[in-house]
Amino acid sequence: MWGGAFWLSRKVREQALDAARELEELGYSRLWTSGGFKDGFPSVYGELLAATTTLELASGIISIWHADPETTAAAVADLESRYPGRFLLGVGTSHAPVVDARENTSYTKPYSRMVEYLDGLDVASTPVPTDRRVLAALGPRMLKLSAERAAGAHPYFVPPAHTAVAREALGSEPLLAPEVAVVLETDETVARYIAREYMRGYLALPNYSNNLRRLGYTDEDLADGGSDGLMDVLIPWGDLDSVVAGIEKHYAAGADEVAIQVLTADPFTFPSEGYRQLASALLS
Repeated sequence: MWGGAFWLSRKVREQALDAARELEELGYSRLWTSGGFKDGFPSVYGELLAATTTLELASGIISIWHADPETTAAAVADLESRYPGRFLLGVGTSHAPVVDARENTSYTKPYSRMVEYLDGLDVASTPVPTDRRVLAALGPRMLKLSAERAAGAHPYFVPPAHTAVAREALGSEPLLAPEVAVVLETDETVARYIAREYMRGYLALPNYSNNLRRLGYTDEDLADGGSDGLMDVLIPWGDLDSVVAGIEKHYAAGADEVAIQVLTADPFTFPSEGYRQLASALLS
């Protein structure tokens, strides 16, 4: 499952811990959460791991503009010492509009910055091993780097066609774990409203829009929150069978695991019923 930034909020911490326990009981293997790190390594990671016994946790994705590699590596080492093998560090370059607006720095040479960050993780006092980190990767250079300098890639906001491209770029061994948002809603008007509100913000970010253009989508597809055709390949929606079929397309395209993000009309509640429905179909 993919949890998002909402999981990091102190205001809903108890609900998040309860939700994580239920995910474990339902049989999910890993929870991906939005990265954070603006004010230090999120304490919620340790709390979520402490609240569960087998559920693994991945940061999806910590921005490399947020914290220096030494601090990141120390935090990862602390989690590894307390919860061996259960935390996977995900790092990414974020997006120019986000970094320029919020990080008080300039979004320049993101690929080179990632290489330097990985170098820093390698030489930190407590290095982060290659097999305990993944990269947010969309384009060919970052996918190649994911195979060479990390355990694999965690692409976000991608259709199955990109999963196929990513698998070819990575090769057969590295982890490929795309995020896939879904809407368990059979009313088409409602489902498209939920999906389009989610899509609108991401389509405004050049890394995502340029990635979709590489796959052949046009400006018309990306306008006004996205075309229906783009929505149908990006966000499986409908009844349970339709949603599961959309998820399975990513496995057929080469994904090792799919980080499923359940979208609802209220993005500030935990979609527990969706977790249960998908568990009944995917994990039985």
